[in-house]
Amino acid sequence: MSAPRTDQKFFLLAAHALALGTLALYWPVTGYPFINFDDNEYISENPVTQAGLTWHGLVWAFNGIHVGNWHPLSWLSHMVDCQLFGANAGGHHLVNVLFHIANTLLLFAFLRATTGAKWRSAFVAALFAWHPLHVESVAWVAERKDVLSTFFWLLTLIAYARYASRSKGQGPRAKGFYGLALVFSALALLSKPMAVTLPFTLLLLDWWPLGRMRSGESGLRNFRTLLVEKIPFFILSLALCAVTFLVQRTAGAVSPVEWSSRLGNVPVAYLRYISKTLWPSDLAIVYPYVYHWPLAAIAGSVLFLAVFSILALGLCRREPWLASGWFWFLGTLVPVIGFVQVGAQSMADRYSYIPSIGLFIVLVWGATELCAARPNRQWLLAITGGAALTGYALATAWQISYWRSSEALFLHALAVTQNNYVADNALGKTFEKAGNDLRARALYEEAVRIEPRFVISQYNLGLCLIGFGLKKQAFEHLAAAAKLDPGNADAQFNLGVYFLQNESWPDAARCFEATLKLRPDYAPARAHLAQAQAKLGKFAEAAAQYHQALRLDAGLPDATNGLAALLAAHPELK
Repeated sequence: MSAPRTDQKFFLLAAHALALGTLALYWPVTGYPFINFDDNEYISENPVTQAGLTWHGLVWAFNGIHVGNWHPLSWLSHMVDCQLFGANAGGHHLVNVLFHIANTLLLFAFLRATTGAKWRSAFVAALFAWHPLHVESVAWVAERKDVLSTFFWLLTLIAYARYASRSKGQGPRAKGFYGLALVFSALALLSKPMAVTLPFTLLLLDWWPLGRMRSGESGLRNFRTLLVEKIPFFILSLALCAVTFLVQRTAGAVSPVEWSSRLGNVPVAYLRYISKTLWPSDLAIVYPYVYHWPLAAIAGSVLFLAVFSILALGLCRREPWLASGWFWFLGTLVPVIGFVQVGAQSMADRYSYIPSIGLFIVLVWGATELCAARPNRQWLLAITGGAALTGYALATAWQISYWRSSEALFLHALAVTQNNYVADNALGKTFEKAGNDLRARALYEEAVRIEPRFVISQYNLGLCLIGFGLKKQAFEHLAAAAKLDPGNADAQFNLGVYFLQNESWPDAARCFEATLKLRPDYAPARAHLAQAQAKLGKFAEAAAQYHQALRLDAGLPDATNGLAALLAAHPELK
């Protein structure tokens, strides 16, 4: 049999093994429900996505800030899922799994085509497919943005490699592949802003495996040419950077963590990602932010990163895969490593979905090169690699099992982390929805005790205490939430309800006005504002607010009854 046909047969067999193995491994998630953490805001309690693919949904996806992010293509994918599967979580999960399989095959095809190394390419793809760090990106429906963005990311790399291989970028077909790469890059950015590092990654690929960078006197001129070639990609990325930062800042997602804490967390987080890639233990859906790492941990992390980076640069000519893989890992993590702190996590498994590819390249190519000097050790490489892959697959199956319910997921997070106020709050919400208010209250109180600056737990505890009749304590927590995040419309609204119930009319009016600045189409806030204005003697303003509330929701009882009572008392307003 000829070599090309043998290679083709290997590719097809490996691709089938990767696809079927990944499908079998992740199949249990198709029987899992949505979890009570982002899935509700993205799908299960979101009327826009539940309506399916509509013109209103299309405009909404592109023209607004939702859940602290702007990723319209991901929103549209959820709408398509709802069009196809409705509220059946299994269908949504299956689409995530299929995207993960597609990403695995695209990665395998890209590495095989650009490096010519079939076994190493297959092994990197298998690590990507079956590593437990990637469970979060696949088993969490709300993380569709991860698998969708990576799908277009890898298509970008394949199109770019085809462009680079055709007549040094000249000719219509080469330009066509360049244009295709640019389109795929834009789609990746519209799926998740983390794709802003794509231009940087393309430059790394020019070094290895594409080998487009020359050394010697012409090296600088060659680099400038390649850099200019990436300008359209950089323009797209810079535009998305600006949009994302403004959106997250406006939505209150950018955390005001001190620079000293952020700079301390960055090197430690890098080392934690490496550690969990090599030995994936104690994985959790959320790792709480650590504001003060020991100086020894920070210094040791900085030293390791610096030494390995210098080593990679020193060997970049002899072992180009080392520099390319290592700086792929470092560079693609930059948007989420914590220089700009978004959310309450110090790191996240989902953030490793693309960056881990660089580490897998370093590990697989490095192990192969070490054994290449001693051919009689090839059997050791095969046994060790097979054992590692089997271990990762078993750990992945175990990690997947925690996603069977919100309760199991957050109980596990609390078991493997410390002071995890985010998990306490999320588990509290799970018990509250199940009707166990007493346990929910205890978890909310624990979350507030650990981190009183966490807005969501302050807000949830306030609402929970209202149910226990503890209005004074509830007010303290609702007021704390409103003060911590003046842009939280729900906190402002419920604080206004508290003032309304306690006949503090000016305070109630102020809170409802703040709510309407954030959510002008929220009919209950307009009805309650009208009630407060009527108590303050502002009858004409109250009538106008009642009418607006009824235009937004014609059947709203508070507005209907309130307006009727107001007009009966003041017929001149008719």
